[in-house]
Amino acid sequence: MKKILVSACFLGHKVRYDGQHSLLEHPQIKRWQEEGRLVHFCPEIAGGLTAPRLPAEITSRHPVMVVNIQGEDVTPQFLKGAELAVDKVKESGACCALLKSRSPSCGNRQTYNGEFNDTLTPDSGVTASELQRHGIPVFNEREIDQLIEFIQMQETPEVIHSQEW
Repeated sequence: MKKILVSACFLGHKVRYDGQHSLLEHPQIKRWQEEGRLVHFCPEIAGGLTAPRLPAEITSRHPVMVVNIQGEDVTPQFLKGAELAVDKVKESGACCALLKSRSPSCGNRQTYNGEFNDTLTPDSGVTASELQRHGIPVFNEREIDQLIEFIQMQETPEVIHSQEW
């Protein structure tokens, strides 16, 4: 039974920057939770930030730099959270991750551009990038169908055809 690393905010934990959650109500997520397959994790909290906290965005990619809306560097907390996410995947045996889209940590397809003007850029967040770098597939809440398909492929035994001569 494959485990899935999941953004804690999806499971009702109030860990978002605004002190809220992003509860994800989906029958498959509920089923996986009941089966004990979901490993909840918030890289920003794990990295040492609090909830609520000031909004943060990635302002530079190479090297990575994350600042909050007041210009304070929070890169160390984001990097620590990303490293701890990789550790959590290894420790739990999770095969993939379901992370919050557009987050500077968790966004797997897009994040905000670092100018705090609601403009998206086609880049991954710090944690999503680190997980992907370690070969861990990352999905977001808009990709649940793809996640379900991925898990089914992981759990379907290969059919081996033998032929006697």
